[in-house]
Amino acid sequence: MKRRSLFLNTTAIMGFIFLYAPMIALIVYSFNKSKLVTVWGGWSLKWYGELFRNEQIIDAALLSLKIAFISASVAVILGTMAGYVLSRFGKFRGKMIFSGWITAPLVMPEVITGLSLLLLFVAMEGLIGWPSGRGTGTIIIAHVTFCMAYVAVIVQSRLSQMDETLEEAAMDLGAKPSSLFFLVTLPLIAPAIISGWLLSFTLSLDDLVIASFVSGPGNSTLPMVIFSKVRLGVSPEVNALATIMIAIVAIGVIAAMFQMRRQAKLLGRQD
Repeated sequence: MKRRSLFLNTTAIMGFIFLYAPMIALIVYSFNKSKLVTVWGGWSLKWYGELFRNEQIIDAALLSLKIAFISASVAVILGTMAGYVLSRFGKFRGKMIFSGWITAPLVMPEVITGLSLLLLFVAMEGLIGWPSGRGTGTIIIAHVTFCMAYVAVIVQSRLSQMDETLEEAAMDLGAKPSSLFFLVTLPLIAPAIISGWLLSFTLSLDDLVIASFVSGPGNSTLPMVIFSKVRLGVSPEVNALATIMIAIVAIGVIAAMFQMRRQAKLLGRQD
């Protein structure tokens, strides 16, 4: 048992080092005074100041945050509806096809997804005149397309594990379908919805390939700007920006964990 425990602990430590050592190095070098990323020149906040004076990066970051927020919010609504239908509506005609359509973006290569959406937007513009060119709207539609698949899978999994007797008891007490969903089902699946929103937000914020296909001039997202800069050499400003993004994501994950624990405690008290 001791050897097994030592092996598991060693494996876990090595896994954490493999995952987080690059991030820690990036955070440390974001406070590097030297302009050369690989040469340590002492501690400094210089590049954070330079970052906030770089209008190109700031505009791209604000655009990416806007797209990610809208995409995640819309994806949560559509994905929750899809997951609810797949979990609660039993067998219906076309369920297999509908389930396949929902999960297809999970396994589809991003290049194929981006190219197919680009061709779709071009064809729609030629037929009905919308969307007029590629820009923020087309990026949001593209991100919602693949983000809602993740939300649907997460919500469906949560609903399949949920105790249906709570919903049955509410119906026996006279709850209408709409009241049942908003007062009973929705609070119970709230942790899954929050997780789906955070995952969608992260995926949208991180996307480069699909956005490159469906974006237009003047609508470069943050990953597109960073990628163009990295091709010419990593700038210390990029390290500072990445550190801020890591901090934002970490705060969101911690907040979600506290919400899930709070929800679990409430369910434990009800039991």
